[in-house]
Amino acid sequence: MTDDMPYGGPESDMSAESVDGRSADFADSAASASSEAARKAELATRLARVEERIEGACRAAGRRRDEVTLVVVTKTHPASDVRLLAELGVRDVAENRDQEAAQKAAACAGAGLDWHFVGQLQTNKARSVAGYANHVHSVDRARLVSALSAAAVRAEREIGCLVQVALDAPSGSVGERGGVAPDGVADLADAVAAAQGLRLDGVMTVAPLTGPLAGRPRAAFDRLWEVSTALRVAHPAATMVSAGMSSDLEEAVLAGATHVRVGSAVLGDRPRLR
Repeated sequence: MTDDMPYGGPESDMSAESVDGRSADFADSAASASSEAARKAELATRLARVEERIEGACRAAGRRRDEVTLVVVTKTHPASDVRLLAELGVRDVAENRDQEAAQKAAACAGAGLDWHFVGQLQTNKARSVAGYANHVHSVDRARLVSALSAAAVRAEREIGCLVQVALDAPSGSVGERGGVAPDGVADLADAVAAAQGLRLDGVMTVAPLTGPLAGRPRAAFDRLWEVSTALRVAHPAATMVSAGMSSDLEEAVLAGATHVRVGSAVLGDRPRLR
């Protein structure tokens, strides 16, 4: 810079641009932190409301609160929400699509989470699911048992499996949304129990949309409890009963559910998939 170059020349302009850039970065960072804090507060409020509902249902059923595990279904919500949930004490989270689940599990590694897979599962996705899932709630056919077993052995992991029960399925058939008819549970459970790398954890259902139990979640969950009771005669350790979602978790707890799968009541409306 020469003596005759006026103050405020090119070098001064570059310095100002640098300061402006740092100011913008700081503002963006502050806005992001504020947004994250607001989202965390929202999740905390929603979690507290769901907790109150579960506690109330447990009181009505004469059960202890620690008999029921809240599994938060995070599908279509970002990994940042999962991390915030972990900070708020949530330990069990669920997904129903492998691609989304695998990405979130990787992004949230080290958060101390138990991952549950709750969607219909194709056999060609078993290897991927075996890499992160602690529990698969949707086991409904022998081919899937074989695929999960091979994948679990390859990954040197043990995966807890729940037989999905289709309460709307006729005898010997499968449900429209997956699951095996109640009379097929025993054979499939035996296959899971005998498979390497798998552990038979219990049963799962979704309240049916068709058939005599449609629109009657309490009756549906009572039927699932009957299936669970029969299963535990042969497999006493298969105590998990996964039932109930945001709209019907109380009915599930009253019927004996040990795990309720709650999404929108905790996370709010789901973002649209892109």
